[in-house]
Amino acid sequence: MAVYDGALQDLIDELGQLPGIGPKSAQRIAFYLLGADKEAVSALTAAITAVKARVHFCEICGNVAEGETCRICADPRRDDTLICVVEEPKDVAAIERTREFRGRYHVLGGAIDPINGIGPTDLRIHELMGRLGDSEVKEVIIATDPNIEGEATAAYLVRMLRTIDVPVSRLASGLPVGGDLEYADEVTLGRAFAGRRQMS
Repeated sequence: MAVYDGALQDLIDELGQLPGIGPKSAQRIAFYLLGADKEAVSALTAAITAVKARVHFCEICGNVAEGETCRICADPRRDDTLICVVEEPKDVAAIERTREFRGRYHVLGGAIDPINGIGPTDLRIHELMGRLGDSEVKEVIIATDPNIEGEATAAYLVRMLRTIDVPVSRLASGLPVGGDLEYADEVTLGRAFAGRRQMS
């Protein structure tokens, strides 16, 4: 139900569509923007416009990038023999904060979720298999979220990777079941990464 007229209510409605923003938060943000000076609002508008215009996904790993490849794929110091498979670009950022991993990444673009109509063909699994077929990878580390969708995705990947005979490991315990990598602290995530286990 609309409480305010016109542009203000439109802004509240649009903000309310953002993940993690409820009606009260949307209203608070809208009134903050209403009271902010024009330069601050212009800077925010310009940043949103720029990210939509310039940021896309790395053609190699699927991470966010402004060029053809992301900064991690372009870094010659990274270990090409290790690939860490994650669901989303935000998971790359979470793992990078631990400073435990110096290999490459592969971003799937989500997880298998039949209830919401997301199957293996909707993810970047084919691209992963292509990367592995053309490289000297010694280990694939599966770092999908420790929830039902993440576990289903991990199990599917293990079955697929058996066909090319590459060692596969999964992040160790320490991450809460049902949680997201994005919200794990650096110590917990670092320990989970260091204690990853082989999967058969």
